[in-house]
This record gives sequence, C-alpha cells and structure tokens, in this order.
Amino acid sequence: MAWGAGVATGIGSMPGEDAREAAKSVTGSLERLPYLPELPARGPGADLIGRTAGMLIELYARVEPSGWRLGDRPGRDTRRARSWLGEDLDALEEFTQGYAGTLKVSAVGPWTLAAALELRGGEAMLSDPGACRDLTGSLAEGLREHLAEVRRRMPDARVVLQLDEPSLGAVLLGRVSSASGYRTHPAVDRVAVEGALREVFAVTDGPVVVHCCAPQVPFTLLRRAGAAGVSFDFSLLTESEEESIGAVVEDGLTLFAGVVPGVDPQSGALSDPAGSVMGVRTLWRRLGLAPGTLAESVVVTPSCGLAGASPRYARAALAHCVRAAASLVDNPE
Repeated sequence: MAWGAGVATGIGSMPGEDAREAAKSVTGSLERLPYLPELPARGPGADLIGRTAGMLIELYARVEPSGWRLGDRPGRDTRRARSWLGEDLDALEEFTQGYAGTLKVSAVGPWTLAAALELRGGEAMLSDPGACRDLTGSLAEGLREHLAEVRRRMPDARVVLQLDEPSLGAVLLGRVSSASGYRTHPAVDRVAVEGALREVFAVTDGPVVVHCCAPQVPFTLLRRAGAAGVSFDFSLLTESEEESIGAVVEDGLTLFAGVVPGVDPQSGALSDPAGSVMGVRTLWRRLGLAPGTLAESVVVTPSCGLAGASPRYARAALAHCVRAAASLVDNPE
C-alpha cells in the first residue's frame, strides 16, 4: 500500500490565510504523508465546495446568497478559486523540493458536490440525474488536469487522491433538503452512486481515499467502488458498522481513523498519543483481527479538517497524530 505502517496525515483544511505557512506546517509535521492544505478562511473559492467548483471543466459556478450556483461562464468567483489553488500549489511545491514520498491532494466527490451546487433555478443538482452525470464527467476531467499539474510540480511524489464526501450518507438515505427546506430529495440508487464514484476514481492510477466525517459511512459500497482507504470520524462509529469494517479491512481497505479532535480541546491539552488510539486497538480486538496488521491498516488523522482550530493547536494536532501512529507500531496490542 502507498502509505506503509505507522503513518499519520491530516484531512485537508488548515486555519489562517497564509498558504506558505500552511504548507510549511503540513510538510514539517507530516514527513511521510503530507497533503495540499485548504485555507477556507480566505473566503468563497477557498472553501470546500468553491475550491472544487473551480476545477470543473465546462461548468462554472458563482456565489449566491444561498450558496454556489451554476452560471454560463467563468466569473470572478471561478477565477479567485483557481488563483488560490495556484497559490497553494506554489507553496507546497516550495516545501516539497526533491520529495519522493507519498503526497495527498483532495477535492469534493461527485455526490457531495451534487448536493451542494445549485442549478440555475436554485435547486440542487442532485434533483436532476442528467445534471449529476454531467457534473461527474466534468469533475473527472478537472481532476485529471489537477493531478497532472500536481505531478508536473512534484514529479517524484506518489500522489494519493482524497475525495471529500461528507454528504454521501444523506444522499443514499434521501436526507438532502430541497431548496425550500420543506422536503428532501429522494435517495439516489446505490448502483448510480457507485458508478459515479468509479468514474471519478478512474482518473488516477494511484490510490483513492474517500473522506466522510458524517455518521453512517458506507464502507462496503466505497470499497466495492474501488476506494483504497476510507477516512472517518472514529467517534461516530456505531456497533452496527463494525461487521462491515471487519470485512473491508480483511479485503485490504485502509482505515483513516479520525481520533484526534479537529478543534482546540476545552481542557487545553491532548491526551497521551497511545491513549488517542486506544479505541482503535479495542476495535481490532473485538473484530478478531490480527494485531500485527493494525499499524499497516490504520492511518491516524484528526477527526475532521483543522480550519476551526488555532494555528498552534493545528500544528500540535498533526504532531500528535504522528506520535499516535508510531505507538501502533511500537505496541499494536
């Protein structure tokens, strides 16, 4: 697998507006799996949806009071999103000169994007199956270009693509609200969901990780679609999901376990690193999985992005993840 044993990484977002400072923090803290940071504090276009909307090919979005909405041509919001992404790549390139390890880049997946982007009439793209297909194709083409640019700038790095799908569970369960808020969009057929994911996964010959920090992560569907890893908030895991987790881990899926708080803890201090992954060890024993596979099957992460954290805590959280991952190697049981 691309990441190896005892590895830690972050999710994507970092606090602040300084691309160089974010890249310096990420590459300095995460020597084995750094990532391209997102800085949503800069405003629309640097946020989760806007950043990916700027990558789309022949689809353009602009900011409306209700959110991001499709338009006829690229406007200032698209240009701003692309400009900020360029700045982020410049900064990461500066701090990864000669880097030959694994590098993670992220974008919003097709279903969370369809739930968030509005058609010209104001309803979510999710309401129109044809629009969803067009969006998936546009996203796939945009990601191909983005990954090619990353590889051009960092030619020796092994690139991992992360797709952020926090709304995937809601899409599958029919819980995405309509524009009026008085109803929800029907659940999307699981075959259609899996097909769109497969189409986007196919843009890279490297591993794909899907991040879903909401409850009811569809681990089995994601593995069947071809995901190499699933990133999730470990605190939201339920007993009913454990059986499916055991099966997908045995099938080779890596768990990106979000066990470190994504915001400054009220106590002001983190627990000891080994304590942060105690729940993961307990789960492993409960599932009857071999202790020796733990460090290779789990990547330690914060529970979600770090945009809401203080800069000092964000750096501390990444360093804490590294130490927690190392403890899985030193003491898997």
